[in-house]
Amino acid sequence: MSRQQNPLIQVKDLKKYYPVKTGIIPHVTDYVKAVDGVSFSIYEGEILGLVGESGCGKTTIGKLLTGLEKPTEGAILYRGMDILDWTAKEQKKYRTKIQMIFQDPYSSLNPRKHIYEILAAPMLYHGISDRQTVEKDVKELLEMVGMPQSALGRYPHEFSGGQRQRIGIARALSLKPEFIVCDEPVSALDVSVQAQILNLLKSLQNELQLTLLFIGHGLGAVHYVSDRIAVMQNGRIVELGDAREVFHHPQQEYTKMLLNSILEPKAYSEDRDS
Repeated sequence: MSRQQNPLIQVKDLKKYYPVKTGIIPHVTDYVKAVDGVSFSIYEGEILGLVGESGCGKTTIGKLLTGLEKPTEGAILYRGMDILDWTAKEQKKYRTKIQMIFQDPYSSLNPRKHIYEILAAPMLYHGISDRQTVEKDVKELLEMVGMPQSALGRYPHEFSGGQRQRIGIARALSLKPEFIVCDEPVSALDVSVQAQILNLLKSLQNELQLTLLFIGHGLGAVHYVSDRIAVMQNGRIVELGDAREVFHHPQQEYTKMLLNSILEPKAYSEDRDS
């Protein structure tokens, strides 16, 4: 990663408040501040880890960056341009450049469609492939994520959790994105499979020169894949720095608490270059 480059993504004073309504005649009495004045940059070609306990707002940030949610206040800049000012046509183009890998691959894959349809449909719709090339392109996607071509005619329920997550990764790659939000992509998987998926993501990021936001609640797994780590608590970022520094020399008590609570495979906690 080269920090001399301009950031691919810049988040400036981002806020997302959800109204709380009470009373016989419901009216807004308070707000849940899911994201409360967050600012950070993600540089081209890096993996930024975002870690925190459940409910801290990290998944909401992922949804804001991918356009699944709209912010209450703040700015999201993509290559220096505020996406909130874009037209509907510009927003559509942006969404092909930014994709999301979800925590639960089963719920994010259409159970009524076989894998070929799941992967081919977005490529055809957005003009990434045409009728002559789409089958070849889909097979190449499966090969990239370590799945056999025999998977094409099968349905999501026929696969294990790890295999479904590989298919979810293939779908995210199908539109040739520049930036992928990985929303706790291994937390629903067996421990024996987690390292395989983490290594796949690292390999793909390096091979395709992708930029990733890796969201997780475990500091060990986040440290294992990330260049830098942002620690989130109660809607705010409380620590941000080089992954090794944050992991081995945390400055905030909350970060130290997350580190002490690691229950993940030992390999995640070791130096990634060992």
